[in-house]
Amino acid sequence: MLGQEIASSYQELSEEVEHLAEHPELVEEGEVDDDQEDTSSAILPAVFLVYQTITDFREKLKHPVMSVSYKEVPLYDAPGIALYPGKAQLLSCKHHYYDHIPPLINPGQPGEIECTTQRINYTDPFTNQTMKHALIVQGPRDVKKRELVFLQFHLNETDQDFSAINYLLFSSFQEFLNSPDKGEFMKDCESSYSSWKFSGGFRTWVKMSLVKTKEDGSETVEFKQETSVVNYIDQRHKPASDQLFFVVFEWKDPFIQKVQDIVTANPWNMIALLCGIFLALFKAADFAKLSVKWMIKIRKRHLKRRRQAMNHIS
Repeated sequence: MLGQEIASSYQELSEEVEHLAEHPELVEEGEVDDDQEDTSSAILPAVFLVYQTITDFREKLKHPVMSVSYKEVPLYDAPGIALYPGKAQLLSCKHHYYDHIPPLINPGQPGEIECTTQRINYTDPFTNQTMKHALIVQGPRDVKKRELVFLQFHLNETDQDFSAINYLLFSSFQEFLNSPDKGEFMKDCESSYSSWKFSGGFRTWVKMSLVKTKEDGSETVEFKQETSVVNYIDQRHKPASDQLFFVVFEWKDPFIQKVQDIVTANPWNMIALLCGIFLALFKAADFAKLSVKWMIKIRKRHLKRRRQAMNHIS
C-alpha cells in the first residue's frame, strides 16, 4: 500500500511538471528545474540507503556470531573412560570425595576394584585390521562433592623405551551400557573424540570440563582437560622394568560450556527501516507535489492581478 501511494504521488508530480512545461508562462524560468533537482537529491540517498540495508542484512545472515554461555549443573551424567592398558594390569579402582586420596597400602599389589567396569574388544576404526582391547570405567558424577576416580595399574615388564597408557573420554557411560553394539559404539567414540596418555612412575591428575557446540542444527560434545603430574617415589625393591601407573579423573567445575552460532540479522529491524525510508520518500514526493501546486496557484493569482491592472489602465 505504501509503495502504491508513493507511485501515485510521483505520477501526480509528473503530471504537474508536464502541465508547467506546456504553460511556461505560469512559472518563471528555473523553478521547475529547481524542484526536480530537490526531488532527485531526496531520492538518490534513499535508494542508496535501501541498497545498503539489504546488503548488510545478507552479510549478517552469511556470518553468524558465536555465542558462549555456561550452565551450572549439580550432577554430571557419568562419562565413560576408555583405557587401553595393553600388558598393564588394573590393580585398584576407587571413588573418593573432596579431593582426598588416602595413603597407598601395599602399592603394586592387587587391591579393591569398586568401580563399574567393562572390557570390550573391537577392531581399529582406522585400519579395520588391528584388534583393540579397552577397559571401560564409569567416571565421576557428583561435582559438588568433588568426586574423583582413582586408578592404579601395574606393568611388570615391557620391551618399549617409553611406557604409557592411552585413554579417551566420551560423554555418557550409560549410553555405552545401553548400546546394542558396544564395539561399533567404541569405534564411533574413537573416531569422534581425542585420545591422551599418562605415563608410568607418576600420578596424573586429570580435571575434565565439558563443551557442547551447536551448529547447523546438530550438537557435538567435546572434552577439555587440565592435567597435573606428580612424581611417585617408589620404595619397592623391584626390577627396573617394573612400573606403577596412577591416574585420577575429576570434574574441574560444575559449568557446562555451550557454544552456538547466533544470527544477528533481524528481519523486523530491516522491514522497519525500509518502511521508514519509503515513508520519507512518500513525504518528499508529497511535499514536492504541494510545492508545485502552490507555485502554480501563486503564479495564476499574480497573472490575474496583472491582467486586471492592465484592463484598468486600458
